[in-house]
Amino acid sequence: MKNISIKLTSDTLSLQECYAFVEDPACGGIDVFVGTVRNHTAKKTVNQLDFSAYGPMALKEMEKIARQALETYEVHKIAIHHAEGILKTGDIPVIIAVSAAHRAAAFEACKFAIDSLKETVPIWKKEYFEDGEVWVNAHP
Repeated sequence: MKNISIKLTSDTLSLQECYAFVEDPACGGIDVFVGTVRNHTAKKTVNQLDFSAYGPMALKEMEKIARQALETYEVHKIAIHHAEGILKTGDIPVIIAVSAAHRAAAFEACKFAIDSLKETVPIWKKEYFEDGEVWVNAHP
């Protein structure tokens, strides 16, 4: 689809690629969410994260979220990109970019997309600490 960009990759995600995809002269608002790996969780130091996905289903669900955002909000374009594999502190596991004629629609659609992604897309995160590791967000 010409107004949806979906990506699940072990390559480094590109904020510029997402921004360039949604940028359009008809749009007065672009909202971008960039998720980054933080260095702690529950007062424990995080050394790295490992993102695993069921690829075909994850891509299908990400596209479903993008389509729903386009149908529900007055959105022009949307990019949803997610990383797989080992990521270190400061790395980017997810980028969502949305463009719309007006900022409110871009904000709402971007929030909808990240919230929906975390709830429905089969991507799992394993956190590694000095004293072990734990799976988090073990859903759907």
